[in-house]
Amino acid sequence: MWTCPLCEREFTATNQVHSCRDRELSEALNGKSPHTVALFDHLVDEYLQIGPVKVYPTKSMIALGARVNFAYISQLGKNFIDVVFPFKQAYDDNLCFSKIKQVPGTNQYNHYFRMYFKEDINNEVRKYMRMAWEMGA
Repeated sequence: MWTCPLCEREFTATNQVHSCRDRELSEALNGKSPHTVALFDHLVDEYLQIGPVKVYPTKSMIALGARVNFAYISQLGKNFIDVVFPFKQAYDDNLCFSKIKQVPGTNQYNHYFRMYFKEDINNEVRKYMRMAWEMGA
């Protein structure tokens, strides 16, 4: 493990490229509706029931990680949040992902989940959240 001397974030690779203190979480959430912030908080709370989670705001998204990042909040809309789960295979047999796209030139498949309500995190979504967390732990 390598620890960045500036942000003290741990990485599996030495001198890992990352967004080091580019943005504070309060900046990422600034101006977002109370509903959207509540959705974000609920997502993090659900993850904390699975295990420890670190939140890394960047210029363009918010990453959730443990040992490595395992999920990304790619958009904070007026009444929703978009979450991307990267997996090594496509999980097509589900009702929760609006799309699944392979990252060109890799064996990574991004699974896109749009959350409008806290109740959108159901047992099916929790299963994939746990799978993603276990890959990052």
